[in-house]
Amino acid sequence: MNQATKPRYDALSRAFHWLTAIAVTVAFILGPGGFGRMMHQGVDPATHSDIVWHESLGLLVFSLTVLRLVWVAFRPAAPRFAMAGWMHIASKLAHGALWALLLALPMTALLALASEGHPLTLLGGLRLDQMPLIANSALAPLADWGDVHGLLGDAIMWIAGAHAAAAIFHHVVLKDRVLAAMLPQVERR
Repeated sequence: MNQATKPRYDALSRAFHWLTAIAVTVAFILGPGGFGRMMHQGVDPATHSDIVWHESLGLLVFSLTVLRLVWVAFRPAAPRFAMAGWMHIASKLAHGALWALLLALPMTALLALASEGHPLTLLGGLRLDQMPLIANSALAPLADWGDVHGLLGDAIMWIAGAHAAAAIFHHVVLKDRVLAAMLPQVERR
């Protein structure tokens, strides 16, 4: 179908978008402040549900992002909207940054855990105590990955907030269908 007859994202793209947005937001809220300090004091992360949920949601975000990238290669064409050139550029930059952060955040988390010898603790009692391939990688000693992870976590929330504000601007001020293209379809009677 051409763009004129299909002004919405397909249902799977919309589901991926909103599941990812919810998972990122909840993971951010549950992001354990002082995680490294707690681990150095001998606290077992499995005893803190916020840490377990944060790490589980982080892996969910990574999985959803990889699946989304595969789907983007095969899905119907995304809707296009007439807008100013600077808006197209800003949109491309924001989307590119969000995609990069969705991939980088889980990777920096694994680097932080592995390089400091902390376990990965997941829902269902799953636990990975050591990650030697990551801990011994050339990347592990290059940064304090916990600090990088925290900085990127803040960045994704700022960019996602700007993304949401832009969508609301399109809906309220420009009165175009940009926001509606990603919202669930409402049946009119």
